[in-house]
Amino acid sequence: MTELQPQVVVPFRGLRLAPSATTPRDERPGLAGLTTDELAGWFAERGHPAFRARQVANAVWGHRHASLDEVTTLPVPLKEELGAAFRFDTVEDSELRLADGGLTEKALHRLSDGLLVESVLMHYPARGGARERHTLCISSQAGCAVGCPFCATGELGYERDLETAEIVDQVRHAARRLARDGKRLTNVVFMGMGEPLLNLDRVLESIAALNDADRFGLGARHITVSTSGVVPGIRRLTALGPQFTLAVSLHAARNALRDVLVPLNRRWPVEQVVEAAREHAETTGRRVTYEVTMIDGINDTDEDADALAELLRGEHAHVNLIPMNAVAHTPWTATPLPRVEQFAARLRSAGVATTIRINRGMEIGAACGQLAAEHAGQPAPIVVQRRRERLVDESARALRGERSDEPVPVGVGDD
Repeated sequence: MTELQPQVVVPFRGLRLAPSATTPRDERPGLAGLTTDELAGWFAERGHPAFRARQVANAVWGHRHASLDEVTTLPVPLKEELGAAFRFDTVEDSELRLADGGLTEKALHRLSDGLLVESVLMHYPARGGARERHTLCISSQAGCAVGCPFCATGELGYERDLETAEIVDQVRHAARRLARDGKRLTNVVFMGMGEPLLNLDRVLESIAALNDADRFGLGARHITVSTSGVVPGIRRLTALGPQFTLAVSLHAARNALRDVLVPLNRRWPVEQVVEAAREHAETTGRRVTYEVTMIDGINDTDEDADALAELLRGEHAHVNLIPMNAVAHTPWTATPLPRVEQFAARLRSAGVATTIRINRGMEIGAACGQLAAEHAGQPAPIVVQRRRERLVDESARALRGERSDEPVPVGVGDD
């Protein structure tokens, strides 16, 4: 199966906000994107002793150094040679915001060509029998081609895939911040900007780096990969037999409604997505997580709960219900918590394991794409008005059971 290659896309006409690349892209590969063998091979080709490769690897993965200038174990000429060939870091912390009493940290990263991506570090103190956790949500693309209308990244449009090092370096940045307090990252989730399975080769390389005991050393079961339902990508993951967790952004069990909420449902309907996820669970033995963003009056009715329960009946699955974060360009608001609790109770009574996940960092725009969208600026009021009117019309037709006649988003790939 060939890699699915996204194309530049404006998911919703007139709403593209993402700042296009402002400078030429730095073509030097990032050191964090190299395998151990690739790094050793580079040194061997130039006649350097093998221990130099180990020194560089220790500098990259040791969570202490932010640049080659800080590495004191290497001679200056070698650092200059390395700097000419590679980048020690491929992302820049251009802004860091804290929320929830310091328990949530949102970083805005600037890439070499000026594009912006985000990562969110969430701290969970030890409680009861649960250990202390530090979970990082990272991005795999600049922008997103899927265009879910309740997601801030959806309004940015798609710019490009991230390189392996650009993905991994988000993790290295967070690990350095944690190391200053004597702490370690415990979990990584690919739930930030972009659709991971539309950049699957780079995502798999990133996971290999994170899981490698000689590099980052994070156990596979502490890594979660999310998808909006790219069925060929799920099947490719299944064939590899990974032990990391698969999460599916489901959001609706009825196709007419999911056509609107997750536009690539027009390419791979919800039944196909769940079937692929079922095969993944059966092959790997790992429970699939289904994410549902709860939108008031849209996907939070008893009918929606019953449809979801029927869709997932007998599945090795767990559902997370997440009240929607406010997004400026949509007419929708979050489902009130009492209604979310009723929805959860209805699922549980049908035998579906369900958790309500309370949003973190709402005051700093910690939901996917919100901070990048803020920096990109606001569209004209008339554009927002037309967008809202369009969504009201589309959702009303979807609630009547009418399937969308909108095209499949450009760049979501084929089988």
